[in-house]
Amino acid sequence: MYVPRDVETIILAGGKGERLYPLTKDRAKPAVPFGGMYRIIDFTLSNCVNSGMRRIYVLSQYKSHSLNRHIQRGWLSFFSYPLGEFIYNIPAQQRIGNSWYEGTADAVFQNIYTLQQDMPPYTLILSGDHIYQMNYLDMIECHKKNKADITIGVVSMPVTTASQFGIVKANKDMSVEGFQEKPKENPYTFPGDPSKVLVSMGIYVFTTKVLIKRLIEDAKLKTSSHDFGKDIIPRMVKSGGKVIVYPFKGVMGNAYWRDIGTLDAYYEAHMDLVSVTPQCNLYDFSWPIHTVYSPYPPAKMVFSGGEDGKRIGLVLDSIVCDGAIVSGGKVERSIISPNVRVNSYAEICDSILLEGVEIGRNCMIKNTIIDKYVTVPPNTVIGYDIEEDRKKYDISDGGIVVIPKQAAFD
Repeated sequence: MYVPRDVETIILAGGKGERLYPLTKDRAKPAVPFGGMYRIIDFTLSNCVNSGMRRIYVLSQYKSHSLNRHIQRGWLSFFSYPLGEFIYNIPAQQRIGNSWYEGTADAVFQNIYTLQQDMPPYTLILSGDHIYQMNYLDMIECHKKNKADITIGVVSMPVTTASQFGIVKANKDMSVEGFQEKPKENPYTFPGDPSKVLVSMGIYVFTTKVLIKRLIEDAKLKTSSHDFGKDIIPRMVKSGGKVIVYPFKGVMGNAYWRDIGTLDAYYEAHMDLVSVTPQCNLYDFSWPIHTVYSPYPPAKMVFSGGEDGKRIGLVLDSIVCDGAIVSGGKVERSIISPNVRVNSYAEICDSILLEGVEIGRNCMIKNTIIDKYVTVPPNTVIGYDIEEDRKKYDISDGGIVVIPKQAAFD
């Protein structure tokens, strides 16, 4: 595989993920489990490895222990240090000033020493908390060909989502003439199609000398929030810097990209995975999603009716990971993570069970996310009476019940 030596990658992985609480109670957003056996950051890291980006700095900040452990256990083996490849996790350390990271640009600025020391011709900046599959080499080649100062990865989204993202106004030649950060009204829309906007994916290719210059300028401005979307990019557009866009194509034409920043978005992305033809294709073996590989046994479904004809280990339209046992229970349209056990007569529907969850006999679980290693007592009913559930559990805006780690049951 071609490994470019003129590019270094910085992954911003320090987000609190407040809208994903309680899943982010004990972990940073990029470390939140996803898709049964993965963590969210695995998608960005897999894109890097599959694209040949093997010189990586991961900038972490909040509740980073789980993230650090995951990278050490699952990712170090992909890199050959004698060949100049690496993945280094750099926690926030107040290298410059007395504050923690104040924004995405400040996170990079506080580690500017690393950039100045390595001085790669180009720097790829990524978010560690999005779900997508992308070959970054194509975007980097576009940046080089156009001799741009910065290239922004963009994707088309419905105009109703504009307030959640940075919105780009681009010309036919891909040059950027306007940038709005999460506009609450009057976003830039497609010419002739007001139903769509061009969204920044939080993926940037910088010419490194330009990046360093802009970071130093921004750090001196007391009025700046030190963010790429709010400050640096709009300032570059206004000052005449060469800012262009790269339309996201995905892998094999699959332009699926999601910022699963809320519990409902997280849940909906999982329900897509168990559909007959999911938009997010985990089964493209030409573009594998890597993670920590653990020596779990195969999944197992046992009992085929019993004396009463109802004790059946049955799984329909679901993902079931290694180590899971469905012992006389029924699972439908759900994600069953590693080492989950569903006991007899229990019914799981439209739900996400994270690693190590145990569901007791006769439980009824629907529209629920259950965090790791929770044991649900027999005869528990969740997701059928939203008002009753609201008294005991966290409920998303869309009515999804979330059971945190170490949850106590009556």
